[in-house]
Amino acid sequence: MILSKFITIDPAQNSNQDNYKLLIGSIVPRPIAFVSTLSKDGVPNLAPFSFFTGVCSNPPTILFCPMLRGSDGQKKDTLVNIEETGEFVVNVVDEEIVGKMNLTASEFSSDVDEFVEAGLTPIPAKVVKPPLVLESPLSMECKLQQVLYVGEGDVGSGSVVLGTVVRFHVRRDLYDAGRIDITHLKPVARLAGSAYCPVRETFDLQRPGTIQR
Repeated sequence: MILSKFITIDPAQNSNQDNYKLLIGSIVPRPIAFVSTLSKDGVPNLAPFSFFTGVCSNPPTILFCPMLRGSDGQKKDTLVNIEETGEFVVNVVDEEIVGKMNLTASEFSSDVDEFVEAGLTPIPAKVVKPPLVLESPLSMECKLQQVLYVGEGDVGSGSVVLGTVVRFHVRRDLYDAGRIDITHLKPVARLAGSAYCPVRETFDLQRPGTIQR
């Protein structure tokens, strides 16, 4: 049989942790959403999420997916803050700040300012209240569009946060005629486990024109 060269896995027979390992090992590389928020009491929060992508350009919309905390099954501070305030900023992670980004991945209590813990600099945004990360080469101010909740509400469940981008902030040396210079952006992507990868080599493929049959 053709499928004999593959191992076939039924996720219903797997543990939540085993399914998670399959997902993060299969969906690679993943861009990192370094999300800054403010609590309703004004406490800054900064955390990375690697289930992150764009949705559409009209209006410019992005999404990221915070899972429930593995330690206690509760919502992460990022999601709580967004639900309460309706605002957030997604900052791009490059090679210069990836180490500091990693420091914010720990589970801090909600009264801890991760900007301080990681030694990163908050600067005021133009439209939303959460700050930008000064050291990030590119940031997107977002207004919450909606949150979709997925799963049974226990460990392993998560949500999809959809946000409309209301301002882009691009470092000047990266912006050329409406395009981002990926070579100088030097983004870092997430792999499985503790592995990351830089984007240093690229290649072009021209899309074929209309195929006549």
